[in-house]
Amino acid sequence: MCRHTTFYYPKGIKILLTHSYNMTEQEQIVEPDIHTITVKGQLTGTFAAMANRLKSLNMFEVTNDPKKLTLINVESRDIKKNPYIFFIITFDEQSINVEYSVIRDSSEKLRRLFIIKNLIGVLSLVTDYYTVNNSEFYQQVDSAIDTVLQSLSQSYSSLFGRYDTLLAEYRETKRFNIELMNSNKTVIAQSTKLKEENDLFRSKLDKLERYSDESLMVMIQEWIESHSDTIDIGEFSKNYTIPQPRIEQIINKMVSMKYIEIRG
Repeated sequence: MCRHTTFYYPKGIKILLTHSYNMTEQEQIVEPDIHTITVKGQLTGTFAAMANRLKSLNMFEVTNDPKKLTLINVESRDIKKNPYIFFIITFDEQSINVEYSVIRDSSEKLRRLFIIKNLIGVLSLVTDYYTVNNSEFYQQVDSAIDTVLQSLSQSYSSLFGRYDTLLAEYRETKRFNIELMNSNKTVIAQSTKLKEENDLFRSKLDKLERYSDESLMVMIQEWIESHSDTIDIGEFSKNYTIPQPRIEQIINKMVSMKYIEIRG
């Protein structure tokens, strides 16, 4: 079975594709619908200059002659390598014509808006070579946007509203998280400082607890006996690195226990 497919690529050039193979009804490719957008315009430069500038866009195949400039974008092909999803922008001296495919079971309205978005991008690059009828073009843009907005169901509107709410909550959560991170850094710094202070206090406490009361009483008793029954608390403290309050505490304990007595 031979199947013939005619594809306009670009506008005005017919390419006849012949496929010699058997296809069942289920295997036949459903060809997309072709839609058109036309906008009045005016060439103020040259198509050659426009082509040179637009060739830097990898998304397009650019062809030109003195009478027109054509941009071809093939987004996807079918299983037989034929262009399936595509759009073709053709500039002539007084108008712009856009042909684009719309596949079945897809949104024609969103597709049209997508094509206009791409056309705006192209026009923005050649404003010094080509101008469009602003009033007519703006009407095309307004109509495409309005059609899409009108087609949105209440559920979509609610979804967008919920999205905006979630986005605001996300940003607030992100801000709060940054504040928590900064606060955590402060807490860590304070914790480090407290640990250092605690270590210092622990060191002092270790020094205080280095001698038991009984050991310290023996040391004081020996000191008194070797220093003519006297004790200089400051000298004793310096000699054994024991805080004076601790020494005084033990001396008072020794007096109360009548191990020593204070004279004069």
